[in-house]
Amino acid sequence: QVQLVESGGGSVQAGGSLRLSCAASGFTSSTYCMGWFRQAPGKEREGVAAISSDGSTTGIADSLKGRFTISQDNAKNTLYLQMTSLKPEDTAIYYCAATYSVSWTPCARDSSVDYWGKGTLVNISS
Repeated sequence: QVQLVESGGGSVQAGGSLRLSCAASGFTSSTYCMGWFRQAPGKEREGVAAISSDGSTTGIADSLKGRFTISQDNAKNTLYLQMTSLKPEDTAIYYCAATYSVSWTPCARDSSVDYWGKGTLVNISS
């Protein structure tokens, strides 16, 4: 069965960096786009970034451009989210997602997601 397992979360001070990883198994990466979402305390889940199945195109939330980068290693079936210049408002649970699509756009909408990971907590202190 499909499994998405996130790792790399933790507590860092504002201005720091973290790299999240998502190990995927149970599906053919070449036919699934993948993405990251986050949910902050008391807020709705929001899309962070998404990547096409072949890794050639990506989408990043406008407010995060320049600080967050999404990438993947298809050989390792692993998705990454590099986060820099972290701010307290980046504190959230970060979720990995996968959708049956070669384009990245369905992986930027939580209503289109086929599979979810359980999430990893990122806590940014000021």
